[in-house]
Amino acid sequence: MALSLLILIVLVFPFLTAAKHNTTTGGCAIIRPPRDGGIRYRGLTQEQIRSVQVLPLDYEIEYICRGNRVIVGPNVRKCLPNGTWTDLTQRSKCLLQCPRVWTSLENGRVSELPLGPPVEGTVLQYSCLPGFILVGRNSTHCNKLGKWDSPKPVCHYDRHYTGKKKLYIGALFPMSGGWPGGQACLPSAQMALDLVNKRTDILPEYELELIHYDSMCDPGEATKLLYDLLYTEPIKIVLMPGCSSVSTLVAEAARMWNLIVLSYGSSSPALSNRQRFPTFFRTHPSATLHNPTRVQLFQKWKWTKIATIQQTTEVFTSTLDDLEARTKEAEIEISVRQSFLTDPAPAVKNLKRQDARIIVGLFYETEARKVFCEVYKEKLYGKKYVWFLIGWYADNWFKIKDPSINCTVEQMTEAVEGHVTTEIVMLNPETVRGASNLTSQEFLNQLMSKLGGKNPEETGGFQEAPLAYDAVWALALALNKTVGPLKAKGRRLEDFNYNNRDITAEIYRALNTSSFEGVSGHVVFDAQGSRMAWTLIEQLQGGSYKKIGYFDSTKGNLSWYGNDRWIGLSRPPADQTVVIEEFRFLSQKLFVSVSVFAGLGILLGIVCLTFNIYNSNVRYIQNSQPYLNNMTAVGCMMALAAVFPLGLDGHHVHRKQFPVVCQFRLWLLGLGFSLAYGSMFTKIWWVHTVFTKKDDKKEKRKHLEPWKLYATVGVLLVIDVLSLMIWQIVDPLHITVEKFVREAPKGDLDVLIQPLLEHCSSDKMNTWLGVVYGYKGLLLLLGIFLAYETKSISTEKINDHRAVGMAIYNVSVLCMITAPVTMILSSQQDASFAFASLAIVFSVYITLVVLFVPKMRRLITRGEWQSDTQETVKTQGSSTNNNDEEKSRQLERENQELQKIIQEKEERVSELRNQLVERQALRSRRRPSTVNQNHSTPLLPVPSNDPKSLIPPPGYPNPTSDNHSLPPSFSNSSNLYQPDGKIRRNNCHTSRLQLLYK
Repeated sequence: MALSLLILIVLVFPFLTAAKHNTTTGGCAIIRPPRDGGIRYRGLTQEQIRSVQVLPLDYEIEYICRGNRVIVGPNVRKCLPNGTWTDLTQRSKCLLQCPRVWTSLENGRVSELPLGPPVEGTVLQYSCLPGFILVGRNSTHCNKLGKWDSPKPVCHYDRHYTGKKKLYIGALFPMSGGWPGGQACLPSAQMALDLVNKRTDILPEYELELIHYDSMCDPGEATKLLYDLLYTEPIKIVLMPGCSSVSTLVAEAARMWNLIVLSYGSSSPALSNRQRFPTFFRTHPSATLHNPTRVQLFQKWKWTKIATIQQTTEVFTSTLDDLEARTKEAEIEISVRQSFLTDPAPAVKNLKRQDARIIVGLFYETEARKVFCEVYKEKLYGKKYVWFLIGWYADNWFKIKDPSINCTVEQMTEAVEGHVTTEIVMLNPETVRGASNLTSQEFLNQLMSKLGGKNPEETGGFQEAPLAYDAVWALALALNKTVGPLKAKGRRLEDFNYNNRDITAEIYRALNTSSFEGVSGHVVFDAQGSRMAWTLIEQLQGGSYKKIGYFDSTKGNLSWYGNDRWIGLSRPPADQTVVIEEFRFLSQKLFVSVSVFAGLGILLGIVCLTFNIYNSNVRYIQNSQPYLNNMTAVGCMMALAAVFPLGLDGHHVHRKQFPVVCQFRLWLLGLGFSLAYGSMFTKIWWVHTVFTKKDDKKEKRKHLEPWKLYATVGVLLVIDVLSLMIWQIVDPLHITVEKFVREAPKGDLDVLIQPLLEHCSSDKMNTWLGVVYGYKGLLLLLGIFLAYETKSISTEKINDHRAVGMAIYNVSVLCMITAPVTMILSSQQDASFAFASLAIVFSVYITLVVLFVPKMRRLITRGEWQSDTQETVKTQGSSTNNNDEEKSRQLERENQELQKIIQEKEERVSELRNQLVERQALRSRRRPSTVNQNHSTPLLPVPSNDPKSLIPPPGYPNPTSDNHSLPPSFSNSSNLYQPDGKIRRNNCHTSRLQLLYK
C-alpha cells in the first residue's frame, strides 16, 4: 500500500508543479533540470540565474547533460503566455548512449525503435539481405548502463540464393552534336552501374541495366528515340536524358507515362518549374545556382548596387531574373540591366554612361571576347570596376585569337585582369569516400582508364562525368529506398508499368529526400528537383585563375582563402561613385545688399507714415484720404519686411524651422500686397465709379463716404486672409529639396557632388499659385484699366488719384513680369531672389515716392500746413486753377449741344407757323365775314388760363423761368436765356413761345 502511494505521489507531483506554474503571471517560474543534467539560461549571468525566480514570456531554456549522456525528450522549452513551459507532458532525461556500431549490419538491415540516439530502452531488430543468413540474435536492447544486452549478429552468405531481377533505365547520351557530353558521361554511368550491381546492400534482389541511344543533343532526334524507348520492350522504370533542350522535351512528355526523369547534364533554369515538369530531377545544378554565391560575395564585400549585362538567350534571361529576385531579398539594387543579341558595344557604352562599377556578365565564351574588347575601348576596367563571369570558360579564353574582334591579346589580358568567376563544383575537392566508396581522385583515375587514355580536353562531357556517375547512384539509392514501403503495400519494383502511379510516387519521394556523398560532392535536391552543390570562386590574378573560396549553397557556408587581390587597392572597390550632397545657399553679399535697400525702404515708409499722420489735419492731406495712404505705407513696409525671410535658407536657420520661415514669407507678402495695392485700388475704383456714370447717378455719388473705402480694403484683406488660411490648413507649406545634375570636382575621379536646393512648397503648389496669381492678376489688370479711364478726371475729394494711377501702372507691370520670371528661375537661388526682392523694393520705392513726395514738396514749398484757413483758400484756388481748363472744355461741349437743340426747335416753330397759316386760310374761306381781316400777322390768341395750352409737345422740355434748372453754361458763356424766359437770340417774344408749346 505504501509503495502504491509513493508511485501516485511521483506521478502526480509534476502535474501539481505545472498547475503551480500556471498561476504565475507575466512569465514562467524556473523549473528543475533532469537528473544528471543542467539548464543553459541564454543571456543570463550566474548571479542573475541565482537571483531570478520568474523568466519572461517567450524565453527559452536548453537542457544539457553531463558526461557522455544524451538528452532524450525535448531539449528546449519555451515560456508560454499562460505561464507554463512547452511540452511539460513529455519528460526530458539524460541517459547513457549505447555504442552505435550495433546500429548498422553489413549485408543486412537494422530497424531501431524508438527512433533517435541509441539510449536506454532502445530496441534494434536485425535482418539480412536476400542471399544472406542471420547468425546471432535478431534483436538487442540498450540498458541503463549504456550497453547492449547481446552481441552484434552477422550476416553470412546463403549459397542456396537464386538470381536477381532486372530493372531497366532508358537513357539518351549525346555522343555528337552541339554538346557531345555522352563521350565521357556514358562510360561514367556504366562504371556506376557496375559498382551498384556488385553491391549487396543496394537493390540486392535486382540488377540495373542501361538502354541508351545517341540524342545528338537534338530535340527532334530525341523525340524519335523517346518513342522507341517507350513503345519497345522492356519497360523502363526511369529516363535519363542529357542537354537542356532534350531534357525539356523528355520531362514534359514523361508525366504522361508516370515516369521519373533524372538528368545529368541540364542547367537551364526553366527546368526548375515544378508545375511544368512535375517528375524531373537533375544532378547537374541549375544555372541559377551561381546566384546565391554572387549574392553572398556582394554581402561579404558590402556592395548594395550592381549592374548586369547579358546575352539575349533563354538560359541567361531566366538566370538574371532569378538573380534579380535574390538581390531584392538581400536589399541589393540592380541599377543597370543591359542586354545584347550579337553586338555588345551599345550595352557596354550604357554601362559606362550610367557609372556601373560591379558588373555581372552572362554570355557564352565567344561573346565574352566581344564584350571585353568593348570594355577595353570604353576603359570599363581597372581599380574601380569588378566583373563577375561564368566559370566554365576555358582558362585561356581571353588569349584565343578571334577574328570577330579587333583587340590584341595584351589588350584583352589587361581588360579581364581581376575579374571574379563562379563555377559549379562538379568534382568533390575533399578526399572523402562517399556512397560508392571512391574518392573523387580514384574516380578520375578509373574514368581515364575506361576512356583508354583519351585527352580529357578533347573528350566531350569530361567535366560533367562525375554528375552522370552520381546520377546513377542517386537512382540506385532511391530505388533501394522504395523496396520496403512497396513491400508493405504488397507491391514490388518489378510490378512497375506506365499506368502505375503508386510506384512512381514512391520513387519520387525517395529521390526528393536523397542525401549522400558522391564523387561530385554532397548530392541533395531542392524543392524544384535541382541539385544543390558547392560553387568554386576564382579570381584572375596575373593572367591565371586563383581559387579564392568555395560556397556550399546547401548549408550557406562560405569557405574563404583570403587571397583575393584588387588592382591598386588594399580593399574591394566601392560599388558606386561616392556622392557628396551639397546644398546651394543664397549669396550672402546679395542678401546683405538687398536687405540694406529693404531696410532703407522701411525707414522711408516710416517717414511717409509719420508725415501723413502728423499733417492729417491739413486740408490738402485730408482731400487725399490719409487713412488709405496710411494703409498703403503699412502695406509697403510689410512687403519690404518679406524680403528678409525671402533670403533666409539652410545657411541661417535649421531645417526644422524652415517651414516657419516659409509661412512668414507668404503672409508678409500677401498681406502687404493687399494693404498697399488694395488701398490704391479702392481710390481709383471710387473715382471711376463717380465720374464715369450718368449725370443723374453721378449726383447721387458725389458725396464721399470714407467708411465705404475702408470696407473695400477690408474685403480685399479678408479674401487674402481666408485664402491663405485655407491654403495652410488644407495643404501646408513644407520644405522640399530639388536635386540637380551631379558635378565632378577637380582632382578626385571617384567623387561626385550632388547639388541640392531647398524650396518652400506644398503638395499642390501649382494649383494654389494658379488661384492666387489669377486673383491678383485680375486685380492688377482691373487697376490698370481704371487708372487709364480716370487719367483725365480731377476731383477735390481724392486729389492724388493721378499719382495713385501712376503707382498702379508701375506695380502692375513689375508684378506681372516678376511672377512668371521667378517661377522660371526657381532653380537659380541668386537670380530668383534678386529678381523677386528687387521687384518688391522698386515697387515700394516707386509707390512711396509717387504718393508722398509730392505732398511733402507742396506743403514745404507753399507752407500750406500753417493754418486751416490758408489751407482752405489755397486748396480752393489751386483746385480752381487746376480745373479751369477742364471746365472750359465741358462748357463748350454743352453750348454746342444746346445750339443744336435750339436750331431744331426753331425749325419746329417754323413748321407750326406754316400749319397755322394754312388753317387760318381755310377758316377765312368758310367765314365770309372775316374776309377783310389783316393776314399779315396771323397770330392765334391763346388763353392764359388753359393749362393744356402750356404743355410742350412730346420730346421737348418744359419751359420755366427758374434759372437753376438750366445748365450753368447758359448763363456763364452763351448768355442765351434771360430771367424772364424770352429767347433773345432768335427775337422770339412771349406770344411766339406760347404758340411753340401749343
